[in-house]
Amino acid sequence: MSTENVNTAQAAHEEIPNLLITPSAQEYLSDLLSKQNTPGIGVRIFVEHAGTPRAECCMAYSAPEEVSASDYKQDYPDFPAYIDAPSISYLRDAVIDYNKDRFGGQLTFRAPNSKVPRVGADASIEERITYILQSEINPGLASHGGNCSLLAVEEHEELGLTAILKFGGGCQGCSAIDVTLKQGVETTLREHIPELKRVVDETDHSQAEGAYYK
Repeated sequence: MSTENVNTAQAAHEEIPNLLITPSAQEYLSDLLSKQNTPGIGVRIFVEHAGTPRAECCMAYSAPEEVSASDYKQDYPDFPAYIDAPSISYLRDAVIDYNKDRFGGQLTFRAPNSKVPRVGADASIEERITYILQSEINPGLASHGGNCSLLAVEEHEELGLTAILKFGGGCQGCSAIDVTLKQGVETTLREHIPELKRVVDETDHSQAEGAYYK
């Protein structure tokens, strides 16, 4: 496809990626691409299983004839990078770096938002809660090997809107779970979702083999 078509397609994007390929990574990729003997070849960057715990950031060679009309083009001095349009929000603040060591070096891909589910203004209460759990709460619980997921949202006539949660990993059976639930999880959820009135834990904490605190 022509550069004009790429530019027309990217002009239609509502989001502009801020993904960064560091100078050391550019040098490494430029060397790899030069060995492909394909004029105009670049790289394509995308996220598989975006917005889920299985999210994986990927990079592939992209010859000129393989460029998608919906890709966003970033030009670097020695090569173009094409970013998969649906992956843009999941690649926010992503950094591709190359660290040299005595064994040669390693290309690293840090994308802190790749596992965060995307929500819009019309998102359901379930989607909004899941978003906060993934983006605000689970990164902190992960330091203890734990995680938290939403089981259901219920409306109680007297108690109001209630989120029913389940803890796993190091949080299951943890002796400090009441503090985590009330001072951490519930406080954070209600700060972001004011209509949520309470949070209930329905985890079976009798299973405590992997608990962080016993």
